[in-house]
Amino acid sequence: MRDSIILCGVGGQGTVLASRLLSTAAVLRNVPVKAAETIGMAQRGGSVTSHVRIGENVSSPLIGHGDADLLMAFEPAEAVRQLAYLKPGGTAVVSTRPIIPVSATTGGPAYDLDAILGYLQDRVERLVVVDANAAASELGTARVLNVVLLGAALNAGALSMGKQDIRDAIRARLPERFHELNLKALDYTDNK
Repeated sequence: MRDSIILCGVGGQGTVLASRLLSTAAVLRNVPVKAAETIGMAQRGGSVTSHVRIGENVSSPLIGHGDADLLMAFEPAEAVRQLAYLKPGGTAVVSTRPIIPVSATTGGPAYDLDAILGYLQDRVERLVVVDANAAASELGTARVLNVVLLGAALNAGALSMGKQDIRDAIRARLPERFHELNLKALDYTDNK
């Protein structure tokens, strides 16, 4: 098992929890893992980026540009901001739910979701786009988007671990009352 994963989004989207679920899954399998988060102004809608490196001979949690096997983006513009980390042939799993920055609503540059997704389609060979609004509607909440994206990454073959590893991490890390919903979220993209 060896993975280098960048997770990115904005504060409150569950980016850090997703990185901790990946880390817990590795620990439960006795595989070395290193992780680091840059949170910044996350509480005010700022960027959140997590680096997770799983496998033997990993000396640092930080991933260099062009070295990530997987880019998991909880917000489309954040995917563009962090795209330099994705290695050629790597996989990007991107949510379609935009978090419109204040600058776009106060006269700054417009947030053009179609242009952002087009930019990613032109530059990422293995792009998985997850309709976050449909997932939230079907699951009854947007709070499990992080686990939906983990499931999409697993279905795309972008992680060397399996779904059972993440299921075990959910059970180990989350309170029991959240298990059923998160396990359902993990399987959301199975037949999509």
